[in-house]
Amino acid sequence: MKNPERDWLKKRLMNTAIIILAAFALLLLRFVYLQVVEGDEYRRLSKNNCIRLQSIPAPRGMIYDRNGTLLVDNIPSFDLKITLQDADPLNDTIDKLADFTSIPIEELMERVDAGKRVSIYKPLLLKRNITRDQLAVVEAHGFDLPGVKVDVEPMRNYIYKKSAAHVIGYLGEVNLQEIENNTYTDVRAGDSIGRYGAEKAFEDILRGKRGGRQIEVDASGRLVRVINTVEPIPGKNILLTIDATLQQKTEEIMEQYTGAVVAIDPSNGDVLTMVSSPSFDLNDFIGGISSEKWKALISNPDKPMANKAIQGEYPPASTYKIITAIAALEDGVVDINTTHFCPGFYKYGNREYRCWKKSGHGRVNIIKALEKSCDVYFYKVGESLGVDTLAKYAVGSGLGKLTQIELANERPGLVPTAAWKKRRFGTPWQGGETLSIAIGQGFNLATPLQMAVLISAVGNNGTIYRPRILKSIQDYNEPIDVSKNLHSEILGGLPASNQTLKLVKEGLLNVVESEGGTARLVRIKGVDIAGKTGTAQVFSLKKSDRDSKRKFARHLRDHAWFVCYAPAQSPMIAVATIIEHGEHGSTAAAPVASEVIRTWLELKGIIPKAQ
Repeated sequence: MKNPERDWLKKRLMNTAIIILAAFALLLLRFVYLQVVEGDEYRRLSKNNCIRLQSIPAPRGMIYDRNGTLLVDNIPSFDLKITLQDADPLNDTIDKLADFTSIPIEELMERVDAGKRVSIYKPLLLKRNITRDQLAVVEAHGFDLPGVKVDVEPMRNYIYKKSAAHVIGYLGEVNLQEIENNTYTDVRAGDSIGRYGAEKAFEDILRGKRGGRQIEVDASGRLVRVINTVEPIPGKNILLTIDATLQQKTEEIMEQYTGAVVAIDPSNGDVLTMVSSPSFDLNDFIGGISSEKWKALISNPDKPMANKAIQGEYPPASTYKIITAIAALEDGVVDINTTHFCPGFYKYGNREYRCWKKSGHGRVNIIKALEKSCDVYFYKVGESLGVDTLAKYAVGSGLGKLTQIELANERPGLVPTAAWKKRRFGTPWQGGETLSIAIGQGFNLATPLQMAVLISAVGNNGTIYRPRILKSIQDYNEPIDVSKNLHSEILGGLPASNQTLKLVKEGLLNVVESEGGTARLVRIKGVDIAGKTGTAQVFSLKKSDRDSKRKFARHLRDHAWFVCYAPAQSPMIAVATIIEHGEHGSTAAAPVASEVIRTWLELKGIIPKAQ
């Protein structure tokens, strides 16, 4: 008698068995195919070859000046690399490589030892930008150098060498600590990152997105074939605010001096030129600067590696009288009718504080005091104001704090107060110190950029712009458009009314354009310049020494200042110049600033070019 349930179960088991047998048959057929038909190929791969992912670095974005003049581009670099896993035996390979290329074995082993801490499976950079002779010998001895290869990668090229070096900056190789701390995203051993200037400030903009290749290599690490490629995305291009022609002209003028020049567009804060002299060759840093060149740079007493425009802190000298004048007018200590008599000195306590003009200036008001830079007038005004009131107006005008320019390592200068001195030295403020502060000496310190921002704000009727060196960011695959501009940023306004600024500007105009002005010798035909000279004491001298005609050693001579803007009625450029140990602002700094103004106005078509 048939059992339907048993028959059904047998049928289910039979079907299941057939399915399992079919699956095993398919697996067996696939196994036979792989072992017999494709066996040789897979044996070759298993014994000799492996699949790897190879990184493709992205070209950095280009750097242009405000007019689209190319300043920095990329050229091919032949980079010598080694994959430690493939370099067997390692010591023999390094010995041969040193012998073939004449690269010191100590240099190679230093790189190898550092690379062991990162990864033995990834290519390790041994030397960037090897010569074509070295490239040829490596290629010719490829079978004797397992794991060694030469990659062609983009390398920075600084077209004008020393020009705008402190603004543009340079690259340096990422270090192990930065890699381990993930300081930079998508960065690997051997990559270069911005270390100075715009290259550092705009690293995230200039650095692109790396690509990659899936490749097959043999047992010695040699490429067999490329399986797949993802192309890198280049970094974005940037346009700086500087004008290459103005920059190079200013650098040419400053070659004979040590110091700095900063020129700003008063209407938006654009830095038109920033020169720190002496400079250095940016191309020396490509691939790593030699120890000899580095030692020469850092041991140079004129400090070529420092950007004096933002890091040099100097007593502002008589240029500070702009602050004292604003404070006096705003606090009601003086007005247009207030006069003081200058006999050539001011008696304070048991000491005489001298005016720079031994015979004195006679009776002067605020406008004449600025025009002739009368120390006695500002001694008296400063005494009435006090150090803390002066400090309030100085800080309100942008001194004693960072200007917030994009460049790193900017210095804030110093605006002293009574409380500051008590904290710093443990002694109370003395009245005589206020007199020195009022004329920009004493503890006062300012950078050329701060003074450029100040005089720019005076020229544009009070607006303090954040100085900037980045004009625009443009995509790598788009044509350069010089009409694009980032928005300027207003940080605040001068603590001065329109009436106060009117009087100060009249005094500054007379400094250059009147017959009694301290900078009357730097006039430009057809253009009115308003400015202020200054002579900053490097060290204190006795009265008899100051009055003597003997010449001091260069490093003991005073610094020379000049700040100005032009055209005075509608400023297009504001300039701050410091000439270290130049002695007199009127004869050393003012002519430099005048030439910078002349060049810019010629470029803008405001005045005809000199024949």
